[in-house]
Amino acid sequence: MREHTERRRVEWADTDMAGIVHFARFFVFMETAEHRFREALGFPIGQDSTNGASLGWPRVSAACDYRRPARFGDELEIVTRVVEQGTTSLTFGFTVTREGALVAEGRMTSVCCRLEPHLQPVPIPERMAAAIEVAAD
Repeated sequence: MREHTERRRVEWADTDMAGIVHFARFFVFMETAEHRFREALGFPIGQDSTNGASLGWPRVSAACDYRRPARFGDELEIVTRVVEQGTTSLTFGFTVTREGALVAEGRMTSVCCRLEPHLQPVPIPERMAAAIEVAAD
């Protein structure tokens, strides 16, 4: 799978006083789309572990460029793809469109970390790295 596409309708709670999607909500849209991408690959968030240790994926970078407003009731299409895979990190790219028109583009980078006894970067589990490597082709 090279990319994952999902649709999302803009809810009232996503908008600001002007009825436009609040800028911060795009980060929620992107994170949710990333979770769906990982689920489609068979690696749902919260179920990561290696050698019995729980893993987490804290963000180390997030950015979004806004091209045009989205409003309550709009149906957005969010395309998620892996744009970079390191030993311990993944960078996802996101494209948000409405009826084919570009609304926003974003990127988020997360680091695979062992959660206990303290937060520590670890290599992405081999099975996951192999599946994601295929996705990034």
